[in-house]
Amino acid sequence: MEKKVYFAGSIRGGRVDAALYRRMIEHIKKTADVLTEHVGDLALSALEGELDRDRLIYEQDTAWIRECDLLIAECTCPSLGVGYELAYAEKLNKPCFVFYNRERGNLSAMIKGDPYYELFPYSTEDEIVKGLDSILK
Repeated sequence: MEKKVYFAGSIRGGRVDAALYRRMIEHIKKTADVLTEHVGDLALSALEGELDRDRLIYEQDTAWIRECDLLIAECTCPSLGVGYELAYAEKLNKPCFVFYNRERGNLSAMIKGDPYYELFPYSTEDEIVKGLDSILK
């Protein structure tokens, strides 16, 4: 049975890394089921939604986190939602793996300082691939 992966990446916090998310998701899909493929959709909008739609997003995303075997987050672009998803997964004792580009900024101290999260600082996409492979082996 394939592992179920919840992939977290910034949506409303900014879509500057959307193409990277897409490549990471495609790599993960070689060995696992990605519940949140839409995060890598280059056409996904960062615009505000309506309250009813936001509630549905919350309910779906938290259901996927409960269902997943592990969470992989790309946190270079700061995102309140990704931080929430990480905390929610930690509360459920889901393994959490955090990738961030060490050359583009600082990871939040609340993530970096929490020993629960396994951190994967990177400079190149080759380092990302190696990190993903080590998680999914």
